[in-house]
Amino acid sequence: MLTYPQGARARVHAAANPMRLVRIPRDLEPITGRSDREVDPTSAGMTADGVERIWTAAERLFRRGMNPAITLCVRRNGQVVLDRSLGWARGAGPGEGPHAERVLATPDTPFCTFSSSKAVTATVVHQLAERGIIHLGDRITDYLPEFAGGGRDAITIAQVLSHRAGIPQLPRDMMDLERLEDPERILEAIPKLRTVHRPGAAVAYHTISGGFVLGEVVRRATGDDIRTVLAHGILGPLGFRWTNFGVAPEDVAQVGLAYPTGPRMVAPVSGLLTRALGMPFDELTELSNDPRLLTGIVPAGNVVSTAFEMSRFMDLLRAGGTLDGVSVLKPRTIRRATAETSYHEFDRTLGFPIRYSQGYMLGAKTLSLYGPDTDEAFGHLGFTNVSMWADPRRELAVGLITSGKPVVGPHLDALWRLFRRIGVESPKVKQPALYQA
Repeated sequence: MLTYPQGARARVHAAANPMRLVRIPRDLEPITGRSDREVDPTSAGMTADGVERIWTAAERLFRRGMNPAITLCVRRNGQVVLDRSLGWARGAGPGEGPHAERVLATPDTPFCTFSSSKAVTATVVHQLAERGIIHLGDRITDYLPEFAGGGRDAITIAQVLSHRAGIPQLPRDMMDLERLEDPERILEAIPKLRTVHRPGAAVAYHTISGGFVLGEVVRRATGDDIRTVLAHGILGPLGFRWTNFGVAPEDVAQVGLAYPTGPRMVAPVSGLLTRALGMPFDELTELSNDPRLLTGIVPAGNVVSTAFEMSRFMDLLRAGGTLDGVSVLKPRTIRRATAETSYHEFDRTLGFPIRYSQGYMLGAKTLSLYGPDTDEAFGHLGFTNVSMWADPRRELAVGLITSGKPVVGPHLDALWRLFRRIGVESPKVKQPALYQA
């Protein structure tokens, strides 16, 4: 029998579903996927009961009705202790009727990870800096002379990485789906990247614009697009199947869909979100399912991955740049990349204080993106509740994908409790691997 969150029992039609809830069955077992990659948690310093408590928290989040699918992978000391899925990859959105063809999600279902992509882009940039191909203190104009003017001349690579460049607004030209892999569109859009403050003087999250700038710097410095550089420098040597910018055309049908859920935003909140995202909220969600976006290159927003591979990518950084015996980064590069550049400064785009490094969102002792007592954690959130992070102090690496895209709703407390539970069940260690390497 199908039920609705919070006890509603009547069939909910789209017009009478203001919260845009997903229909959730009472019994979750038939829509739960478990990977055979999970190991005995005791071998990783956790308990089986603790891992099940984490999964119970994930189920509670799913029952809030905000997500057609949730996938979660947790690693401790490099070992997978939890790798599971809930729900449907396609056909279960709040606007789809009970007769829609539903496709179950699995732990191996890839999804667009939105702004979590920024952590991947940053890693590419830091690897090029480690190899001496670029320098983080270089000005963007050293690689893109066309970037000069409009207050942009002094902007450095490091400032773009840390959201201090002052160019947060997104010209719509940059998201022309017919030209996502055409570098000329970047050059056409650059004059419209007007600075909103002196470079370095403030923090204002660069939702999409900074990624395109960094992607073009990578192309100018190497001669290859950032997708190729990522594949050759990191993904290929480590055997990743996904986690690149977009997918091959033949893989589009395998990608799980994103759905607008939760209450519709109204003014003035809708206007603030549109300014931050560069387009209306629901439009961005629909755009993410477009095959043109899923096969293009959006350095700040279209990495397609699984929760398993997201956690593996973060485990690479947690472990100091070596994974399964293959080294692609040096520990000092990762320590530099994750060093704090802003301490709870008010972000003029997001509207709340946050800690950043050069490319990653940092955790905190109390008000943290990754749960309480995570001041040494780093990673990145993705629109809206996608997250990938590493917590060296707990030898932890996590990938979380949620396919619903609510802003507010009854899921927020459950999301916080899930993050908290992951931290509680993962004891801290005295000497993290990243700090010893």
